[in-house]
Amino acid sequence: MNAIIGGKAPAALVPRQLTVDAESAGQRLDNFLLRHLKGVPKTHVYRIIRSGEVRINKGRTRADARVAEGDQVRLPPVRVADAAAAPPAAPAREFPILLEDDWLIALNKPAGVAVHGGSGVSFGVIEQLRRARPEAKFLELVHRLDRDTSGILLVAKRRSALTALQQQFRERVTGKTYLALVIGTWPARLKVIDAPLHKFLQPDGERRVRTTTTEDPDGMRAITLVRQRSVLAARHAQGLPAMSLLEVTIKTGRTHQIRVHLASQGHAIVGDEKYGDFDLNRRLRKLGLSRMFLHAWRLQLDHPVTGERVELQAELPPELAAYTDAAPPCPPLPAAST
Repeated sequence: MNAIIGGKAPAALVPRQLTVDAESAGQRLDNFLLRHLKGVPKTHVYRIIRSGEVRINKGRTRADARVAEGDQVRLPPVRVADAAAAPPAAPAREFPILLEDDWLIALNKPAGVAVHGGSGVSFGVIEQLRRARPEAKFLELVHRLDRDTSGILLVAKRRSALTALQQQFRERVTGKTYLALVIGTWPARLKVIDAPLHKFLQPDGERRVRTTTTEDPDGMRAITLVRQRSVLAARHAQGLPAMSLLEVTIKTGRTHQIRVHLASQGHAIVGDEKYGDFDLNRRLRKLGLSRMFLHAWRLQLDHPVTGERVELQAELPPELAAYTDAAPPCPPLPAAST
């Protein structure tokens, strides 16, 4: 199907073939296309990828696929949107910086901000940061965080740093630990969740993820390590159950991995609007907790140039810290009788 965006179709629209150069090698397909399809709405770029109209070396692909030097990327017929239909420019915005040098930026992303535009979002962190730093020659996301997740986010300032850091994520050299508040008392024996994840679309087109079996050909292995940090006592007067604050380390970086893994064990993340307890979330909003309690707290990595081990940490944002501080701790267990 030929995709025409805005205005009348030109006399001839034909597929395009792009060859990936050395400078673009290692880049995600969606970012590669967005740079070559200036003026085409991000929502349309993601749509032609999902529909299979974009091919790499004649094969169907995904938005998060990495392109390699020499790859042949086939694009369907598209035309640039009329100027009047172009989305509004991203506002310039800086974010709290945890670390910055000539190669990378580690920033503390607030909840409620997407990391990039697309899928109904006009712009995200990377577009706002580029607008705030027009002199920057290169700014690219190293990895992703869900829109409702706060915490550490890496941005590369050079192509070589981007490639090196993404390689670390693929080879699991990095250590990524989150803080999550979940419903109920987490069982002390449950320290490892090793369950494949399967992505699917609901009838309304919303993306979801579920656990599956090792026999599922579309299942992707996912490993999550869990350590209980503290337990908050139930507040029966407010209709709240006991809750557990967890340190969650992911060994794989699957979509919605932490949210789905924890929910699959009967301990959904507090405030999660996709996989959580919707009735409890409504009660919590009335008490001032209006977001998902998931925060990218600690990240360990090897510096892409010096090789030095770097440990970054972003403390809980005030709206989450205030909630845990206000909640009563669980009373200690009685001493065992002798």
